[in-house]
Amino acid sequence: MFGDFQCPYCAAAYPIIRRIRDQMAGRLLFAFRHFPLRDIHPDAERAAEAAESAAAQGAFWQMHDRMYESGGALSRKDLIGYASELGLDSERVGTELDSETHRPRVQRDVDSGRSSGVTGTPGFFVGRRLYGGSFDAQSLTTALETSSG
Repeated sequence: MFGDFQCPYCAAAYPIIRRIRDQMAGRLLFAFRHFPLRDIHPDAERAAEAAESAAAQGAFWQMHDRMYESGGALSRKDLIGYASELGLDSERVGTELDSETHRPRVQRDVDSGRSSGVTGTPGFFVGRRLYGGSFDAQSLTTALETSSG
């Protein structure tokens, strides 16, 4: 999935994807790639960088989930608060956000998405193909189960 933490469609897809990941555990490789829509979501870039800062401390998925469950609260203060809630070094997260330490990593995901045909979020790949169908649980599960990779 190419996603944006501030995108309402990604937030709507989050519980669906989580359910599918649980149902297909052991049969599904799920990868998240950053695709912040900077022009319309002013907090998306910072949120993506916060996720990578959490990843550097071994907590990408915990931060990913916390941000999608936040109801869109993604200010710098919010992100540092989430890091603290998760037991991370929140001062380090703040420093890394201020210095844009993880911006190149986020940009690599954006560049990869663009070169693969992603134009918006959420952008799903099933196997090696950009998925153009509905992102409801049944449609995605069917596509995943019938994918040959």
